[in-house]
Formats: sequence, C-alpha cells, structure tokens
Amino acid sequence: MPHFQVRVHEEELDGKVEGRLVRLLTEALVQVYGERARSMAVVEIFGIPRHRWGVGGVPGGVHSPVVSLHVREAALHLPGIDDAPGQLIRAITDAVADAFGESVRDRVGVQLVGVPAGRSGVGGEVDPPAPA
Repeated sequence: MPHFQVRVHEEELDGKVEGRLVRLLTEALVQVYGERARSMAVVEIFGIPRHRWGVGGVPGGVHSPVVSLHVREAALHLPGIDDAPGQLIRAITDAVADAFGESVRDRVGVQLVGVPAGRSGVGGEVDPPAPA
C-alpha cells in the first residue's frame, strides 16, 4: 500500500491546503502507476510547529516540506514504468509546490522508501505472504 508521510510547518496548514495536498499527492501516484493506485494511496500530514523545525542549524527557518513515500521495493522497478523513482520525485515535488506555492519547490525533500517483500504486514500477517 503506497503510504505518504508529509511533514510541514503547522502554520502552513489552514484547513484547505490539507485536502488539496491529499488529492495532489494521490494524483502524483496515479500519474506514475495508473488509476489502479488511487484506491491504495494513504496520505498522512504531520504539522510541526515552526519553532520545532530547523534548517541549517536555525530553528523556525523557511518552510521546507518533506515527503516520504513508502512503497514495496518492487514497485520502484516495475516493467513498463521507466525511471519510477525519478517520475515519483518529480510528480511529488510538483504536487507539493502546487499545494503550497512555487516558493517551496527548491526546498521540497522527497524520500522514497522501498520496503522489501516480506517486511510489511496487515492484520498481523506478512504481506505478501511467503511463497508456498
């Protein structure tokens, strides 16, 4: 299940940008993997107070959103999807810049976290199950 975790300054969240960001990140995933990815996309947004965020050793610096996308490792190398990591990084950056404004584009950090098969689970079961 593709799972986004977004860390932003709490002060940038206004009750409207959250829904927009959820939609835009979901669309970024669909842009790379197709419509089948839409229903699996999970987006969590974490607002961190500006004084608890530092860049370059300075607390409360400029807004520098960080997005982590956790996906199965194999999803980063699917046949028929050229350069999935590059496509994802560009699409995610575009989504965040669209949500918060172009002024953040150069500071958007994207981390793609590939989860190896057998290292995740749902309902107490390893997903996907080990081959028989």
